[in-house]
Order: sequence, then C-alpha cells, then structure tokens
Amino acid sequence: MLRALDFAPYVPSSFWSLSNAMSNEHPLDTSRERDDASPAPADLTRRRFLQSAAAAAALGSVPHLHAQNAPPPADAATPAPPLAPAQPVKLDINGREYVLHIEPRVTLLDALRDYAGLTGTKKGCDRGQCGACTVLVEGRRINSCLTLAVMHEGQRITTVEGLAGTDAPSAVQRAFIEHDALQCGYCTPGQVCSATACLAEFAAGAASAVTADVRTSPAQLSDAEIRERMSGNLCRCGAYANIVAAVRDAHAASA
Repeated sequence: MLRALDFAPYVPSSFWSLSNAMSNEHPLDTSRERDDASPAPADLTRRRFLQSAAAAAALGSVPHLHAQNAPPPADAATPAPPLAPAQPVKLDINGREYVLHIEPRVTLLDALRDYAGLTGTKKGCDRGQCGACTVLVEGRRINSCLTLAVMHEGQRITTVEGLAGTDAPSAVQRAFIEHDALQCGYCTPGQVCSATACLAEFAAGAASAVTADVRTSPAQLSDAEIRERMSGNLCRCGAYANIVAAVRDAHAASA
C-alpha cells in the first residue's frame, strides 16, 4: 500500500526540524491548522479550472471590444456631398413678388418662413401629417413642407397673412374668432387656410369621401362633410367641435 509520504515534494531538513519542534509543543493545534489551511486536491483543481476559464473568457472578449470601438478607416468614410449653389427663385406670395436666393432643395415652408419672413405658416411634423403648414397654391390647399419652392415659380401662393382684406379679416377668420375655434393657436393658420379651400371646393361641386353620390355635387355642407374635408388638419388641443361650427357659420355667411 502506497503512503502519502511517497508523493510528497522534497522539503529541506531544516524545515522538518522546526516542524517537529512546533509539533512537540502543540501537537493537536498543528494538525487542526494543517487540516484547515490545506485545501483538498479536488477543491484546488476545481478552483484553478474556474480561474483559468474566467481568464480565458476575459482575454477572448478584448479583441471583440477593440473591434467595436475601433474607428472606421479614413478611406472608408463617405465624403459629404457638395452643397448646391443658391439660385434666385421668384415667388408670387400674397400678391407680392419675392426674389429669394435659395438652394433647389429648400421646401416651400422653409422659403416662406426663413427667407420671405412670413412666419404665420407653422412647421409642425414636417412630414405632411398634421396640416399646420397648409397654404393655398392657385387656390388649392397643399402641405408646404412636402413641396420645393422652385416648383412654384409663377404660381399664386396665399398664406394666412394674405387671407384678410385691407381693413377686415376674411369670413373664415372672423368665424374662427367668433366661435373660439382655437386654443393654443399653433395649428390655426393651417386650419384657416384649409377651411378657406374647403368652402371653395364645396362651392365648385367637389365630392368627398362621405358624399352619398360622388357623381353629383353634395346637396349641403353637413357636419360630416366638414369633418371629412378638414380631416387633414390636426388640432392637438381638441377644438374640433368649434372648428366645425366656425366652418359651418362661414359657409352660411358666404351663401
């Protein structure tokens, strides 16, 4: 039978002399300390395995993190496109001719606000979904954020500043005031322009999605007709009931 001593490593004789002297003084304490301080071979092997696995995982993640944080090579960066030169654009806005030096990519909304100085037209979503930027081009309502200014040279553009007369507001503007068809007022310029075109479309006999027979002109401008024709203009304050009443009253005044 093999003894544990046969597999013990070489230890100098001076150590054994000191160890024997200490064991003679405290034989029981020495054995307990040796049992508590010396880990079992299985525990030592498992600890070293876990330490090695953790070190390998940490080292393996370093190249990956370096690759994520590394900047792209200089030659792979996409160069910025050159700016288009500004060019003169003539716009007929509210009966006045404006010559604006703008880039071809400038929208009609930005041309009105930033170059012509007509800030009544509001920029809401800038995606044609809220209707705050509604203006009239040749009498038809459009979202000015979805069209380029250079596309409307020679066309008659009307903003909310051009709806009123020289000394009095228009019928639609007056109806909005009387019915308190606004709250914060941000969407009101687009609402007023859209309502003006809505009444003109109805007078021309244009049908809507709620018209019973689209082959004929709608008989009357009902509340359902007004809501449908004004559905492209959002009011985040929820003044829809008063807006419908204002459009109905403006239609009755112009009839």
